[in-house]
Amino acid sequence: MVMFLFLVVALAVVVAAVTLSVVGGGESGPLPEVAPERLQDPLPPDRPVHRADVESLRFPLAPRGYRMADVDDALSRLGAELAERDARIADLETALAGAQAAPRTPGSTSLDKPEPEDRS
Repeated sequence: MVMFLFLVVALAVVVAAVTLSVVGGGESGPLPEVAPERLQDPLPPDRPVHRADVESLRFPLAPRGYRMADVDDALSRLGAELAERDARIADLETALAGAQAAPRTPGSTSLDKPEPEDRS
């Protein structure tokens, strides 16, 4: 009988505590929504991206990792700059190959040693 009375009192205390927390906690209203962290484009828009820029790039955390849009934007920017550099390198290599393959004209200077004249 004592155990039964103890369980009834414990149940009444739990019900009273839950009721007070529900009724008393509703006065302040729900918590306001927090503005999500957004990436503020740390890659410099006015100059090419350097290695240090990429190494210092940090993405804000989201509930499931990183925001896909932020990562996609950074990767597309890096991809565009790499494609631009590859095209520039290809142009320079083509120009260099053209300059090396150009035939020497008879009046041009040569780095070869001149032939000694015959003094007879």
